[in-house]
Amino acid sequence: MLKRFSVLFVLVAMVVGVFSVATAQETSVTLGPITKRVLDRGELICGANKGGLAGFAVVNDAGEWAGFDVDFCRAVAAAVLGDASKVSFRPLEAGERQAAIQSEEIDIMSRNTTFTLSRDAVWGADFAPTTFYDGQGMMVKADSGITDLLGLEGLTVCVQSGTTTELNLADQMSLAGVKNYTPKTFSEAAATWDAFVQGQCDAFTTDKSGLIAYKGSSADPSQYTILDVTMSKEPLGPLTPQSDPQWADIVRWTVYGTIQAEEYGITSKNVDDFLKSDVPEIQRFLGQGDNAIGSLFGIKNDFMVQVIKQVGNYGEIFDRNLGPDTPFNLGRGVNDLWTKGGLMYSPPFR
Repeated sequence: MLKRFSVLFVLVAMVVGVFSVATAQETSVTLGPITKRVLDRGELICGANKGGLAGFAVVNDAGEWAGFDVDFCRAVAAAVLGDASKVSFRPLEAGERQAAIQSEEIDIMSRNTTFTLSRDAVWGADFAPTTFYDGQGMMVKADSGITDLLGLEGLTVCVQSGTTTELNLADQMSLAGVKNYTPKTFSEAAATWDAFVQGQCDAFTTDKSGLIAYKGSSADPSQYTILDVTMSKEPLGPLTPQSDPQWADIVRWTVYGTIQAEEYGITSKNVDDFLKSDVPEIQRFLGQGDNAIGSLFGIKNDFMVQVIKQVGNYGEIFDRNLGPDTPFNLGRGVNDLWTKGGLMYSPPFR
């Protein structure tokens, strides 16, 4: 009887051992090339807006990069490296974006870049979830008397070259019945704005977020009027090289995590309280206990804890850079949570 029990014990132990090895093999992850490079380097290289865009990416008085787009690079650094400050920013003009992604001189780009089919296919890029739903607009001088696109007949429009903005302008002016106008192109966003301010053009077109940023940061915002027209859909968000699907997943779920955190009501101020929650989905989201979340990507399971603590949830990021207490006073609109009538929605963390 004792011998029979011993044999049974050994068999059970072998089964448990095999299961444990199988489980370990299932959860062990080989690091992708970009993920490994970032971890080995101990720093994230982020492509940012050269010349800056107020509210989205600027170098502040302390010489530090700050803004809405910048914060998503910091969020990824917090997720992967545990430190939101471990980011090196690489300023890029619009025409430099494709080469920067394809050459992998950057790990991630977060630079008011529209998600389009051609960029997805030709650039060799993986787009993360949209962080800011935007649309192209048109700005004129307040004393011009212009109220719609037809009012630009025979006039000059400042537009940045190498952007979807340039292509949208031609399409929308044609649809509006404007038969004669002159687009004046510039390679840099700041130069495009300066030309408009100096009177080289009668109007200035870019994404509405950019128009609001330029107007809000100008010496006298009352001099400018943004027309009540939306000329395109411009879903903006981070993107990564296509060579590392694992890295793209890390960026994707970091962005989703900021949205889900806001939906749960988890903020940078109360995240420690939520760590004590006994709600299974909260524990899973925060990577507590035996929940395998980040380890599926080769990073720590509690990666979202660091993201929220150091950078905040989506609402905190939005309000800090663009909200009521900023010069832009931008409403959430379609960038609100889906539970509040917006488009921000995260798939389940499970």
